[in-house]
Amino acid sequence: MASTPPRPAKVSQRAQDVIRTAGNNLIWDVLKDPWGATTNPNGYVNVGVAENPLMHETLLEHLNRSVELPAKYLTYNDGGSGSVRLRRAMAGFLNRNFHPAVPVQDDQLIVTNGVSPAIEHISWTFTDPGEGILLGRPFYGTFVPDLSLRFGACVVQVAFDDCDPFSLGAVDKYEQALLQFQRETGRKVKALMLCHPHNPLGRCYPRPVLVALMKLCQKYGVHFVSDEIYALSVWENTVDELPAPVAFESALSIDLAGIIDPTLVHVLWGLSKDFGANGLRMGVIISQCNRDVHTALGAISLYSYTSGTADHLAARLLEDVEFTDKYIVANQAKLAQMYAYAARRLQDLGIEYAPGCNAAFFLWVNLGKRFVELHPEEAGGAVGDRVMQRLVQAKVFLASGALFGSERDGWFRIVFTHPIEYLELAFKRIDAALKKRDGTITC
Repeated sequence: MASTPPRPAKVSQRAQDVIRTAGNNLIWDVLKDPWGATTNPNGYVNVGVAENPLMHETLLEHLNRSVELPAKYLTYNDGGSGSVRLRRAMAGFLNRNFHPAVPVQDDQLIVTNGVSPAIEHISWTFTDPGEGILLGRPFYGTFVPDLSLRFGACVVQVAFDDCDPFSLGAVDKYEQALLQFQRETGRKVKALMLCHPHNPLGRCYPRPVLVALMKLCQKYGVHFVSDEIYALSVWENTVDELPAPVAFESALSIDLAGIIDPTLVHVLWGLSKDFGANGLRMGVIISQCNRDVHTALGAISLYSYTSGTADHLAARLLEDVEFTDKYIVANQAKLAQMYAYAARRLQDLGIEYAPGCNAAFFLWVNLGKRFVELHPEEAGGAVGDRVMQRLVQAKVFLASGALFGSERDGWFRIVFTHPIEYLELAFKRIDAALKKRDGTITC
């Protein structure tokens, strides 16, 4: 009698966990079905993904100018942490634009294929499975999988209630969350992660708050990690009077003497946002005083190796001081213009938003409130979920606050870095989705 063949092996438990929790992510459907005026008018209008195409023509003109790839970029070149040429160009760029208290050296940089791998490296380097990383709410939604999905760190979400998350009072909330996690789990908090400037709130942390958070990290021996991927995407807010915008100051610019052990301070940056180049996949970890970080990450750099082409293009871009200086100024002017347009358009539509932005690409908007104003009978329950269903039906994509750790239901993130015509179509679809009373949305 023939033997029974063995049952096919299942995927690992961790793979099953991912399938269960992240297998049906709407964003992939959105990216596969983009709106086009003539090619796909029924596709998604996407104002949910953090991309900035406003300066693409300018950047492409520079990148496409006589591209000649040296032969060494077809080899492993100088190793997985980025070519010496690129790290020197990055160090020079950071010293000119981030105003570090101690100049950045090229051997203090670890280049990665995007900032998401850099965030994951931070989690791998500083935490053992089950140990904590503090993250204030609301947060960039992908921080959670970046920090926890593969290496098992625990993201400790910090709630602020009615406290301004950019105030000195918020520091106490971080400490309370740290102590509660350690008391309830018996495990340590190993790092505090900031997004500075902030995604999704579009604000910068004042220097006194950065210093106070560093002192908190020093008190408990916690690594202070500042993700500054939007560092140069700052602009003048000509719309809102309060809260008064705060100028961006990098964590690198702070003299750490008497504040925190410099081995605990690390900064992340990349080309995705400030240069509108998500597709180049180019990030960097700046750790000026911790050689253990460099030794450990150097050993696993194969898993975040940038391509030779991206390395070459990024180095050539950052070496061009005249171009990058002009680019940053022009980009900031366009960001200010588009924020003003989007904020006033929201005011016209009667949609509340969190004011006081002066950085990044976002408006944090209360669609739930507007929905209940239009449909009082719908008050109560998960209003945000019902609004999201309407938005998907109207083929307009926003990032849901529920996935960003929002402390209040009904908030969403709108990305305003699009041409006015595209944004206007997005606003029309949002307005139609909120107002509809039957099964049909027209816009």
